[in-house]
Amino acid sequence: MIERSTKAAERRELRLGAVADLRREALALAEAERAGTLRMSGNWSLGQVFGHLATWIGFCFDGFPFKTAAPIRWIMRFRKNATLNGRMSAGIRIPGMAAGTMGTEPLSTEAGLARLLQELDRLETTPPRHPSPLFGPLTHDEWTRLHLRHAELHLGFAHPG
Repeated sequence: MIERSTKAAERRELRLGAVADLRREALALAEAERAGTLRMSGNWSLGQVFGHLATWIGFCFDGFPFKTAAPIRWIMRFRKNATLNGRMSAGIRIPGMAAGTMGTEPLSTEAGLARLLQELDRLETTPPRHPSPLFGPLTHDEWTRLHLRHAELHLGFAHPG
């Protein structure tokens, strides 16, 4: 597979207001793929996107397997509101991670969807326990908004026919 620049890749504008919106979007995209009408404009398959989102939701419940340098945390705390309420940028790589992020292993759409739906159930009903490695402690609502912005970024590369 040829890796494309995700900074320049076509992306749909999504705005997800609640976990239920994310669940509906994921199910609709999986259905579009089954129907053969889904086009991906990024570097990952739909299963990888679902798995990636599920991995990062799981981290706020199970703990993060990495630490962020203090200067980065200090800077990012000033960006908290923009991140929770704005639009995440494509093509950002996390320093020190070989692939620039985590949770990108190849998955079938069905396996990724199952993982994502399981994590969405947790996010919808249980307050996350761990602080963000970038923003520190977050409320349940803030965690939810952060994951919705993250999903908007990655699901924006999926174009249903």
